[in-house]
Amino acid sequence: MDIAVVILAAGEGTRMKSDLPKVLHPLGGRPMLEYSLETARAMTEAPPVLIVGHGAESVTEAAGDDVVSITQSPPLGTGHAVLQARDFLKNRAELVLVCYADMPLLTGETLDRLVERQRERPGPMTLLTLMRDESRGFGRIIRDEDGSVVEIVEEAVATPEELAVRELNAGVYCFEAGWLWDHVGEIPLSLPKEEYYLTDLVEMAAAEGREVQAVVTENEDETLGINTRVHLAEAEGVLRGRINEEWMNAGVTLIDPATTYIHPGVTIGRDTVIQPGTHLLGATTIGRRCTIGPNAMIEDCTIADECAVVASVLEHAVLERGSDVGPFSHLRRGARLCEDAHVGNFGELKNATLGPGAKMGHFSYLGDAQVGAEANVGAGTVTCNYDGQRKHVTAIEEGAFIGSDTMLVAPVRVGRRARTGAGAVVTHDVPDGALVYGVPARVQGEVEEDDDDQGQT
Repeated sequence: MDIAVVILAAGEGTRMKSDLPKVLHPLGGRPMLEYSLETARAMTEAPPVLIVGHGAESVTEAAGDDVVSITQSPPLGTGHAVLQARDFLKNRAELVLVCYADMPLLTGETLDRLVERQRERPGPMTLLTLMRDESRGFGRIIRDEDGSVVEIVEEAVATPEELAVRELNAGVYCFEAGWLWDHVGEIPLSLPKEEYYLTDLVEMAAAEGREVQAVVTENEDETLGINTRVHLAEAEGVLRGRINEEWMNAGVTLIDPATTYIHPGVTIGRDTVIQPGTHLLGATTIGRRCTIGPNAMIEDCTIADECAVVASVLEHAVLERGSDVGPFSHLRRGARLCEDAHVGNFGELKNATLGPGAKMGHFSYLGDAQVGAEANVGAGTVTCNYDGQRKHVTAIEEGAFIGSDTMLVAPVRVGRRARTGAGAVVTHDVPDGALVYGVPARVQGEVEEDDDDQGQT
């Protein structure tokens, strides 16, 4: 293979003040580790090599089977961490790219520039730098008269003159593989922490008269390393801005990007309008010409063209073309609205389907239910689907009309064009075209064929 990618993820992350390993903290709904792995996979077909330490078992599990995880124990610095990959990678790649799992905003385009610069030059390494007045603890880049990098000085030991340098080390490197493996084991021990620092390889190369080049990133946001929850919030803001800008450039209207949260796995169709306060999470797919929000929370849902969701919560639900929800409704796992179906305010569906053109106006609960086309579910209707041990199905057939405050004690079927009166407690199947009411509900007559009163109750 041409390129091997080594990702350093062994740090304890003590400043996060968390029992969760730092690289597993969520960013955009995914562990931050996933971003560096995703970028690495795009760089090469070879599996990324992940150096783990604190929380090694959970980090390795989160990384997946296509990642080579190597444990650094004890943790003795970044140079020692890269050394752990030598036995596995030696003689397997021409170049070795080293980056950190806590820098999730780094883009493949920037890494491509770093790799190409290393290919073009004869030196043993190329590093990524940035220009910034605020150092945030990054080491200073020291260059000679020819512009080659000769040293990286850590902030803690820098002189006043060195502290004035604005070019900072981002901690991302591309090495000539043979040179790296010959030298990484020779890094001197640094005091007082008694660790081996990868940055010392710069001075070692310069001492040999070898050229060390640098690529200056054009976007300092890429180099944001996450060491605290404050940094995590900053990264979340940058990621949200990137995603929102991408969707606006793709033809989606965001009324207020500052209050719109879209996860990386979401897809949105052209001419859809996203109102303020909306959260689109997980693997949600939204079609064209939809109106979503304000104040909608939608997770792992599939929404077709020309749908509307207002101030409602949807989880693992499906909306077919032209259906609408809300305000203030909840569609839970397994909920499905067929074409032009409607759920109004304060409704809840769980593992239930509303057929084409069916309506559930307000204040109702349908669980484990199948509702036919053009049926109407009145206010306060409840499917009593759980008997304390098992769930049971309610079937409401095409054109049925369910009166307000009807209790449907499952398993039960309401036939085609049948009706229930207000306050009915239905404990037995209702025949097609029958009118039932009472407690318990009994057949009281038939629905007139020319009775077209299908309005909502």
